[in-house]
Amino acid sequence: METNRWPAARRAVHGAARAVGWIGVALALALGACGGSDDGTARLSAEAALGEKMFHDVSLSASGRQSCASCHDARFGHGSPNGLAAQLGGPGLTLQGARVAPSIRYLATAPAFHFDAEGTPTGGLFWDGRAASLADQAKGPLLNPVEMANASAAEVVAKLARADYAAEFQRLYGLDILQTPDEAFERIAQALARYQKEDPAFQPFSSKYDAVLRRQASLTPQEERGLALFKDEKKGNCAACHPADKAADGSHPLFTDFTYDNLGVPRNPELGHNAHPAFFDLGLCARQGGDLAARTELCGAFKVPSLRNVALRQALFHNGHFKNLTDALRFYVQRDTHPEKWYPRRADGSIAVFNDLPPALHGNVNTAEVPYDRKPGDEPALTEAEIQDVIAFLKTLTDGWKR
Repeated sequence: METNRWPAARRAVHGAARAVGWIGVALALALGACGGSDDGTARLSAEAALGEKMFHDVSLSASGRQSCASCHDARFGHGSPNGLAAQLGGPGLTLQGARVAPSIRYLATAPAFHFDAEGTPTGGLFWDGRAASLADQAKGPLLNPVEMANASAAEVVAKLARADYAAEFQRLYGLDILQTPDEAFERIAQALARYQKEDPAFQPFSSKYDAVLRRQASLTPQEERGLALFKDEKKGNCAACHPADKAADGSHPLFTDFTYDNLGVPRNPELGHNAHPAFFDLGLCARQGGDLAARTELCGAFKVPSLRNVALRQALFHNGHFKNLTDALRFYVQRDTHPEKWYPRRADGSIAVFNDLPPALHGNVNTAEVPYDRKPGDEPALTEAEIQDVIAFLKTLTDGWKR
């Protein structure tokens, strides 16, 4: 399979992605509607309420100062709360992670990783899709030595046994549950997943664009121009990977088709592992478990994230190289027309394009789709004014909009 097959395949998966999205939306609406309190606030199930406590509990980390919410802050769309390329963790909160902490909002709709009928890698959680479900995803940071840094599942359970909600945990899962650490750890992950599925805050669909789709608001002229450029296959072409239209069933778009792409993002010197010239973060083909190690055409590919709440992010792409939307969009449209802006020069004066990949893998980079189908000297697909129009539209995807 060649990497340049993926763009055509993406268009085929949009319908399926929207269908999966609608299941998640329906689940969220149903869960939010049932059991509502008198003041209209949705109540969580006992398991989800327990998961909420764990999500914010710093005592479950080796440092005693880090929780799930530390890296997935609700104020930032459940994404990174700062512009660091990777958050700090470990027993003393001094160890750097490997990648940007992604937003976990709207993840309840993500399918497990698979190859679709056309061979396109699709779905999964984390930047490399290695987790098949929210529960699987929840386990990772608890045991990652550069995140919450527990040495084992038993260590996590021992910490939980000292928490003020330990009796609640036992009432829900059995009085002897803490004596079986492996099972208890599974229940911890289960509760964290249930919280993310039930709490409407993780799938609010409360942006201005959602209001526009409900015919409760209108885009400004600049936002309208930005949306048109976002969809235009000869201009931004963003909707090729980030569908922007409602599905036939009326569900609102998630702004991701759940696939993977290799964009040749510049190497980020802020990441400690990049100090080693021979190190490269190869993404999909190098993920934990090694199940895709032989698929060298997947090296350098990372998950296409949702663009919902993207205007709140202070570090963009998997390696956090870009810190604002203007630079990120300039890179998209000028990567090939003005490579000298984004990549360093070698000693001989040549430009080291795609410098975060070994030269043998440069052919994996997406150079087929607009706006990447250019060469030096060509006009970029978007002008500076058009970039600002697209950004104006992207800002309408931020949740919590009020008239």
